[in-house]
This record gives sequence, C-alpha cells and structure tokens, in this order.
Amino acid sequence: MREVIVGVDTGGTFTDFIYRKGGKWHTLKILSTPENPAEAILKGLEEIGGERRRITHGTTVATNALLERKGAKTAFITNKGFEDLLLIGRQDRPELYSLKVKKPEPLVPGELSFGLDCRVNSRGEVVREIKREEVLELARILREKGVESVAVCFLFSFFNPSHEELVKEILEGEGFQVSISSEILPEFREYERASTTVVNAYVMPKMKGYISFIEENLKEGDNLRIMQSNGGVISAGTAKEQPVRTVLSGPAGGVVGAWELGKLAGFKKLITFDMGGTSTDVSLVDSRPRITTSFKISGVPVAIPVIDIHTVGAGGGSIAWIDRGGALRVGPRSAGASPGPICYGRGGKEITVTDANLYLGRLDEEFFLGGKMRLRRELLEEPFREMASRLGLTPTELADGILRVANAAMERAIRVISVERGYDPKEFVLFTFGGAGALHAPLLASSLKIPKVVVPRNPGLLSAFGMVMSDVIKDYSRTVMLREEEATKERIEGHFSELLNRALKEMEREGFKPEEVIVEPSLDVRFVGQSYEINVPYCEDFVEKFKQVHTRLYGYAHDREIEVVNCRLRVVGRVERPEVEEFEVKPCSLPEEAVLKVKRVFFNEEWLETPVVDRERLPAGSSFCGPAIVVEYSSTTVVPPGFRVKVDRFKNLILEVENG
Repeated sequence: MREVIVGVDTGGTFTDFIYRKGGKWHTLKILSTPENPAEAILKGLEEIGGERRRITHGTTVATNALLERKGAKTAFITNKGFEDLLLIGRQDRPELYSLKVKKPEPLVPGELSFGLDCRVNSRGEVVREIKREEVLELARILREKGVESVAVCFLFSFFNPSHEELVKEILEGEGFQVSISSEILPEFREYERASTTVVNAYVMPKMKGYISFIEENLKEGDNLRIMQSNGGVISAGTAKEQPVRTVLSGPAGGVVGAWELGKLAGFKKLITFDMGGTSTDVSLVDSRPRITTSFKISGVPVAIPVIDIHTVGAGGGSIAWIDRGGALRVGPRSAGASPGPICYGRGGKEITVTDANLYLGRLDEEFFLGGKMRLRRELLEEPFREMASRLGLTPTELADGILRVANAAMERAIRVISVERGYDPKEFVLFTFGGAGALHAPLLASSLKIPKVVVPRNPGLLSAFGMVMSDVIKDYSRTVMLREEEATKERIEGHFSELLNRALKEMEREGFKPEEVIVEPSLDVRFVGQSYEINVPYCEDFVEKFKQVHTRLYGYAHDREIEVVNCRLRVVGRVERPEVEEFEVKPCSLPEEAVLKVKRVFFNEEWLETPVVDRERLPAGSSFCGPAIVVEYSSTTVVPPGFRVKVDRFKNLILEVENG
C-alpha cells in the first residue's frame, strides 16, 4: 500500500490540508480551533484516513505564544554581573523621533534573571570554575518561584560550552526544562544569543505538550515532521527540543511551495504574496528564498536562520475602524475564525476586508469554499450604512476605501522586501496565494509595475503544499573571528569539519545516511571595523564574492582587510517529492460551460457586468480578458478590467495587463 502524504497548515481562520491518497491529490479546509489547534488537525486527519501517513505540519503555536505572551514561566541564567542583559538589549530606536518609545517587555522579568559566579574568557579558557552547590541552591529558588523552563547563556559559551552543559545537567535532574545557548545559537553577540535561547525556553513546554498530544492521537506507522522557519522540515522530536526554529513555520511553507512551483513554470524571480485571514506575508525569491538571521517577532530578536518574510496585519479578517482623527483604518486587529467576518453569519459585528470584497461583488455568496459555505451579504447592509454615514461616504465608497487602505499597507510591505533592498519589482512576477491573495494581487501588481501575477492551483492551500515539498534541513554555525591572513583554507575547513561531524550524526537520527546529505557551507564576512556581516557561499574566492555582494547592497567596497566572523553549515536531506500534474495545452477562449453566472461587480468607480468562472472547467491553454471572477474551493481570483488571464500547462493562472 502506498503511503499517504499529508501537508497541514494551521491558519488564523482555516486549517488547510493537501494530501496524496490513491495516487491522486486532494484538498481539505477545516475551520481552525484557536483554543487548541490540534483539534482541527486531528479532525482533518480523521476525515483523510489512510495508513502509514507522512505528515508535515506548519504550526503557529510557538508564534502565538510569543505574540500573546502566553508561554511558560521562564528564568534566565547568565554570568554574575550580567543579569540585566535582556533588559538592556540594544540601543537602537525603532521610532527615531518619538519621545514616547516603549521597549517591548522582556519575556523574562528582572526578578527571574540570575547570575552565577563563573567565567570563561574570550579565548575559551576557564578563569573561574562553576560551583555545583551554587547551581543546586539556584534550583531551590527557581522551584519556590514556580519556574517551569530555564534559559542559560554565558558570555563565551560559543567557544567553551562546559559551564552551560553542567548547568543543564543539574537543572534537568531537578525537573526543569532547560535550553542552553551553545546548543541553540553558538555565536557571538550575547544579547541576540540570549534572546533566542529565552524564546526557545519560553515556548518549549507548550510546544512539547502540543506535539506530544498530536503524536499520541496518530495511528501506528504515521510519521510526523514539523516545518521550520528556514524552509526545511525536522522531526517532531527535534521540534520539541528546539521549538524556536518553528516561529515562522507556516509562512515558510508558502514560500517554499511558491519557489518550487515557480521553477516548474519557468519563473526564477518571484515576489511571494500570501494573504490569509489574519495577516499578509511577503518574501522575495531571487533564484532561491532569501535567508536572514536578523529577525524579530513581537519585538524580540530571534537570530536563527529564517526565510526573510515581512508581515503586515492586513488579511481577509482584518477589521476596518475609524481612528480619533476621523480617518479610515484597516487592521491589524482581526476577526479571526471566531466570530469571523460579518458575512460568515457567526456573530461577527465588525466590518472586515472579506466583507468589503463581498459587498463589491468580488467574492460570490454561492461559491465560497466550493459552495460548501454560503456567505450572507444581507448582513452587511446595516453595518456598512452606519459606518459610511460616520465618514460621509456611500456604503459602496466605504467598501472601496477599505480595500484601498488594505492594498496600501500590502504595497508598502512589498516595497520593503524589494525596492528598499535594491531590487526592481519590474524584474519579478507576483506569485500570490493564501485564501485572499488573488483578490488583491492584480491591483497591487499594477500599482508596482510588476508585469505578471501567477495564481497556482489551490492557492489557499499552497503553504500546506510547500510543506510536503520541503526537504529536511538543518543549520549549524560557529563564531570563529578570523582576520584575512588567519582565514586560511585549512583553518576554515577545520571548523567546517567539526560542524559537519555533528550535522551528520543528527541527520542520521532524522533517517539519512551520510552519502544522502547535501552540504552547503557559507561564511559571514565583514570589513574590519564594521558592525554587521554579509553571508556568502564558501569558495576559494569568497573574499571577491563578498566584495561583489557588498557593492550590490551598498554601492561600494573597501580596500581594507576583511574578517570572517561565523562559519555556517546547512545540510539538506532530500525527501521524496510528489509530482506536480502537467496538462496538455490547447489554446482556446473562455469555454461557455465554465461561466457559472454573470453578475455586477464594482471596478474603477462603476458596476460592471462580470462573469463568474469555475476554475475547474478552465483547460490548459485557455485565455480570456477581464473583468472576471474566477472561483475555486480554496480561493477567489479577481481579474480586473484591462487584464488578460492565461492558463499554463500546470493550470496556473497567469495574469498580465493587456498589451502590457
């Protein structure tokens, strides 16, 4: 019997499943259960059935615990005299001219930050040994204070981790869950290293409980893997020990899915646009996804490698409101899955972006979720009339204004990851997915002069698809601090050899033999005197490569000496990739049988007669002009006037401006 392959993505409104069973792909959407996300997952898996299931799951549990500050009661242990490390942080100002800037509260309060009288110097030499009795006394204090999880970060543990390892051994013996920085992030910059370790400790108990609950309710023979923020997957066991690696789990799956499908369709340069119920995530793919180690979530630095994703609080469930100055605003607050938008008929009272799309006819009452869920436009009349009167607008102008405000926020997000980083959007295609993405992407592309919009099949489930396409990936790093004359091939490759030995042992536990592992070494390099580094692939002429990248980013390169700061190693274990179905292309116009009905839709200040098209009945090779509303199970695509849509051999919808 062939194994069943399942991808699961938990979103704010829906939990999405894509699965291969009996040699065919199927999709499923179930309303999320925010109080316990595992319930929706198990309900979906029960409906899918099957044996020997290979399940890859993108989870928001760690993310939500951070955003809502609902993690474990956590203590922080460092060297004596550095107890205020988390509180002091960095001196950068997120709002340069504001006199009322408030720093995010640390995850660990000052009274739970402790210092031990031990020290390793900057060469990794022990200058003051740690005392076992001092650690045991601290364990007693932690127990009295009700601490559940502990983060440990000593100053130079990335050179010598012996003190951290001893503290972990003692505290675990006393019943605490412990995260140590030499295992989570063995790099310099103690604040970012400490912050990342604290995040891991803060979410670990909740993630352990969550993943264990799912595992206990799976069938014998099922295999559960968890999506990471770096675009790869790891075993459930690894995710329970290092949950910090899952903080962008779901969005990362979408970028990987877009990248894989984009390559098949012939597009190497993508701006991915993932609009769901709560937020919109955008990322730039230039031949491959961009990885960053400079990332914050809810104001807290997380310095592990993650796909470079920029998020704004604008989704289908984002709520429209009027600020104190009388201006129309949208988000970041969301109606979520419960009660949801007004048109869901579940008790929602506040107008959302989804309601505005329905009011203007861009969503269809009859064909939402393939007709399985009927939207109720009649519930919108009174709320729209009331808010419109407060703004001096008509209800139609209000709905149009809500979409314009939401689009402006999303356009700014795209500019952040493209224009502000030296990329021209005109050289990319906008690859859109998520349940609401294709409703907005064409107008955003037009505004940003992006030539094409790609809408894959089942766009509302692409994050789940990306998860089943993801390889097992692990990232390793080590701070080395080598000046140019010290950065010899022998010394660098010596460091890589030690990282590789550890990597191969861990990949073996993930089920991969050494010969099956792909190794990708890279270096963090900077000019001497600079504060930040650029990551470049390791090769014989890495210095020249670094100068080229520096010139592209900043417009110049110094003549001064360079410095290798960190060695990084990415190892990849290829998983069996499900094939993407390809169709025979036969050029034709819009088939009559694909038109479900014609209705009035608001575009460009007027109501236009617009066909509602069933995407399932569009053959590869078909082509037609807007306006049109293309409906399918997981999403709706708006084709505005002036756009032409073509269906390619993978049944992607390719939208571009006519004669553009």
